[in-house]
Amino acid sequence: MSDQQERRREPIIRGRLTFLRPAERDDIPLIVRWFNDRTFTQYIASRAPMGLAFEERWYEDLLAAHGTTRWYFVICRLADGRPVGSCDLHSVDQTNGSAGIGIGIGDPADTGSGLGTDALEALLDFGFGQLRLERLHLDVYDFNRRAIRSYEKAGLTHEGVARRAIYRDGRFHDVVLMAILRDEWAERRAATPFPGPWPPDEVSPPTPPGG
Repeated sequence: MSDQQERRREPIIRGRLTFLRPAERDDIPLIVRWFNDRTFTQYIASRAPMGLAFEERWYEDLLAAHGTTRWYFVICRLADGRPVGSCDLHSVDQTNGSAGIGIGIGDPADTGSGLGTDALEALLDFGFGQLRLERLHLDVYDFNRRAIRSYEKAGLTHEGVARRAIYRDGRFHDVVLMAILRDEWAERRAATPFPGPWPPDEVSPPTPPGG
């Protein structure tokens, strides 16, 4: 395939500023760098430093779960394809139509430019459109005001607070519970143009065995 043809390829999961692609083994050193930056890790559950050996094992576990109970993606800029972060749907429950959301922009220099919100919207579109889930949810620490504003901008609503649920920097903090439903996303999507058709196919859900 020529360079020109490669540039014309349309990402399967894309927003206005970003696209999502599966993680490759070559991404491991970059992910290790992100997860060893305190600016990044202060907002996530993981607290211990991570090395290449740990991430190699994590990657193998990821391959086993990807496409079933978890969907993990690297966030890349549409402008040049540069990786800027990662996001995932985890604990995917097809029976009850729910999944948890994880998302993070790796380098502080890439925050504040709308990339995270755009990638989250692309992930929501995938979860509700392709996977036909009903509810997507996440937890966010109360001091992560930038992330909370981003999630609100993408349409997530506050569902509750787990009081003093985490300990960071010498004190306990609340964890804010947020979620969005399929029809809420569909309404937002109809009001604001978004790349690609949605729903992707007007078909009935597959009939379960014995149905």
